[in-house]
Amino acid sequence: MASPLVSVVIPAYNHEKFIGPAVDSVLQQTLDDFELIVIDDGSRDSTGDIVQSYDDKRLSYTYQENRDAFNTINRGLGMAKGKYISILNSDDIYTTDRLEKLVAYQHEHRSQAIITDVIPIGDDGKEFTSPSFGWNQWHEKNRTFYKTCGDLYSVFLHGNLMVTTSNLFMTAEAMKKVGEFCSLRYLHDYDYIFRLMLSCPGAVHYLDNEKLVYYRIHSGNTLGEAAIIGREQDRDLIKKYMLKRIPEELQEIVDAGSSRLVELEQELTEVRNILEPQHISRGVRPALRELIDSLNIWFRKKLA
Repeated sequence: MASPLVSVVIPAYNHEKFIGPAVDSVLQQTLDDFELIVIDDGSRDSTGDIVQSYDDKRLSYTYQENRDAFNTINRGLGMAKGKYISILNSDDIYTTDRLEKLVAYQHEHRSQAIITDVIPIGDDGKEFTSPSFGWNQWHEKNRTFYKTCGDLYSVFLHGNLMVTTSNLFMTAEAMKKVGEFCSLRYLHDYDYIFRLMLSCPGAVHYLDNEKLVYYRIHSGNTLGEAAIIGREQDRDLIKKYMLKRIPEELQEIVDAGSSRLVELEQELTEVRNILEPQHISRGVRPALRELIDSLNIWFRKKLA
């Protein structure tokens, strides 16, 4: 397509189970003036075969050796020809009216970038609706902060309200201002939204009453190295972009004070572990074992 209105970029990697629904959710949009660029980042499963089975002139497929998500997205952005740029991870899904609604909103409000609320789903596509679900509690905490604060930059220092790269819709003009995604493996989207807000002040908007992306939370996700590295990157990003909004003559003071606060929290945790070991959280499994043992004792007494 010579000049589509919207360019949708899907970075894909080993998602044969999910790539079909992702592609379908773009091809079935109520707005049909778009191109769909799928960059296969070295998939070893049938992801590529599934994408290439589609017969739609709006879709293009490119294979590359594995280069990680941020490089894959950047390659897709470099190929995009649209006035607007939208990204969709290969395991997430758009609602069918997402592009139409965001283009209309951009026309009315002259936005440079737009994010919406999201719908969390599992591997089976079912929604996580329980308020007690851990992710829902985390996300609602960020939304509540937004409603009381109102300043989007401050909200993002509190937590990543965008949630996923799949939630990013921006003008090609904004993309050129901000440039490429950085090489952070886990938080390249978080870094990018801060750079968007700094490059396009007042023109990054949040549609808090619209849920236009199904965000996939995988059941196989476990705490591991990613949990540590991700939080380290999170800490460094928050410090970096907090200082970006502080007058230069005060940055050294704020940097020193915030660094000391982090150290104090670590020291307090260490001291409490020594002086108050009874208050240390031992996790879910020990507590569950105690509950089972207690129930067994109760049942034995009842049967005696």
